[in-house]
This record gives sequence, C-alpha cells and structure tokens, in this order.
Amino acid sequence: MKTVHAYAAKSAGKSVEPFEYTLPDIGPEEIDIKVEYCGLCHSDLSMMANEWGMTAYPFIGGHEIIGTIEAMGGQVKGFTQGQRIGLGWMSHSCLHCQQCFSGDHNLCGKAEQTIVGRHGGFADTVRCHWEWAIPLPGELDAQTAGPLFCGGITVFNPIIQLNIKPTQRVGVIGIGGLGHMALQFLNKWGCEVTAFTSSSGKKDEAIKMGAHYVVNSKDGNELKKQAGSLDFILNTANADLDWDALFAVLAPKGHLHTVGVIPKPISVAAMTLIGQQRSLSGSPLGSPSTIRTMLEFCARHKIAPITETLAMQDLNKALVHLDEGKARYRLILKI
Repeated sequence: MKTVHAYAAKSAGKSVEPFEYTLPDIGPEEIDIKVEYCGLCHSDLSMMANEWGMTAYPFIGGHEIIGTIEAMGGQVKGFTQGQRIGLGWMSHSCLHCQQCFSGDHNLCGKAEQTIVGRHGGFADTVRCHWEWAIPLPGELDAQTAGPLFCGGITVFNPIIQLNIKPTQRVGVIGIGGLGHMALQFLNKWGCEVTAFTSSSGKKDEAIKMGAHYVVNSKDGNELKKQAGSLDFILNTANADLDWDALFAVLAPKGHLHTVGVIPKPISVAAMTLIGQQRSLSGSPLGSPSTIRTMLEFCARHKIAPITETLAMQDLNKALVHLDEGKARYRLILKI
C-alpha cells in the first residue's frame, strides 16, 4: 500500500486542489514511477471539463510523465530500479488481441488510458504496466521530454504509418503544441516542409522550427498558388478549415491526414478524392515500439519540444495559461 500525494479536480470545470489516495500492493507486471516532470496537455483540460463524457471525479490528470522507477513487480523484466522512463496516454494493453500481437498496442480495444478511469501524473507517483513504460535516452533532457510521449508521438506516428519518404513535399497545418514538433520531425526526416498557419506572427518561428515555406491558411489566393504541390498534409489544428482548398493543394495520390480533433465532419466531394486518387485518414498515438523509435530519432537529431516550466503547485495557474492559448508551446510541471 502506498499513499500518493496529487492534485485533483473534484468536479467539472473546477480548479484542482491537493488530494491523497492509496495505491494497492503493486502487481507482478506493474511499475511505480516517481514523477519528476509532467507535461500539461489540452487533453487534460478536456478531461477535466468532461468534454468527452468519460471523466470520473475526483480527476487527476497528467499523461506526459517523466520520472524514475521507484518500485517494480516481480515479473517486470528489462528495467532497473531508479531508471528514468516516460509514460504517455496509454498505461496498459491486453497483450493478447490481434492488434497487440501485430505490434499495434495503441489500437488495442481494451487498452487502459493513463487518465481515463484511473489517476494520472499530477502527483508524486503514478503506476503503469511495464509495456508502456519507455526508457528515456540519456541524450534527451528529462525536463522537456514529457510532451514527446503525447503530442510528439501523435505527429510522429503518421510518418511511420504512411511511409513518408524524405523526397516528398509535405505540409503541416497549425503551428502550436503539435505542429511545432511536426515541423522538426519532417524537416529532419528530409522532407521539403510547408507550414500552414493563420497567424502571420508565427512565420519566423515556423522557419526556425524547420519549415521551408510558410502559407497563410486563411488566404485563398495563397492556397491557390500551392495547388497540386504537396504529397502529404498533416493537420494538427482542432478547427474547421477550407477543406476543398486544402485538398486542391495535394498532388495526385496526395494524402491529407488529421490528428487534430476537428469539431465538425470533414466534407469533401467524392470526385476530389477519386479524380486524383487522393486520400484522407487519421490516427491516434503510436505503439511502444514507435515511441522508442521516435525517442531515438529525437536523440540523434537533437529534437525537443519548446516548453515553459512551472512548479507542480502552480498547476491552477498553468491551467489558466493553457486555456487562454498563451502556452508557447508546451507546459511542463516540475515536482
């Protein structure tokens, strides 16, 4: 039995307050993580407000966790006491379904999510199954690495799943918490990268992050100039866009992929897809194997999220900062 000290929302739309709960004896395949840093993601805000209708209160958010192993079950293999690891949105998969056997643990129908029906990382300890505990390469900064386990893998996973090639011309819509990492990944992947943003003030930043070109996503004339030019567009924005104009930017066999949770259905004429053999898709976070690949790629190319750091006890202040859209570009809470 272990007492955990955390910060919890007692009801929807409320601020957090100190909260304690007790973990049962650790299971044979479980790991307890002593939390050092935890990223604050917009999904934490959505869960806190019960926007997705699956929040249980008291709610303890936090799913971009970096920490060290403080306890392990007797059947955990491949880890050592005190080892630094990360934990993201998922904390367990069934390990016996077709998706798990295929290596797609992230698509497991019985997967356990770190902040859904259980307590997350806005705490001094969080527990998970060993398969989602991912060793952190020593070359990566523990203080800034947390967002890689959610936002980072969300935009890295499509590169792997869709077999994006370094010779391709690609675009990223939205230069925010997800998009700023996508620009870095795709640039280092070897692609020619175009950033689409509605904020003219982000042009210089986007270029520093890896964009070769920057296009105003609300300017129809600028979009028309890009017609038929891109092989792949990754949408990271949670907004309704001019889909006809964006599909027109795709080259023949071009692919538009969304990881942004768009409010309304995407409307596209069938002939827009059929005539030029274009396609539309989406994806969640990646598997444990893909996360490890992403971390190795980040270590090799010195890729890191751009972050702001606050103390964990300033979580309420951080929540307001994120909700007002002021974060540049990810927030980190430090124990």
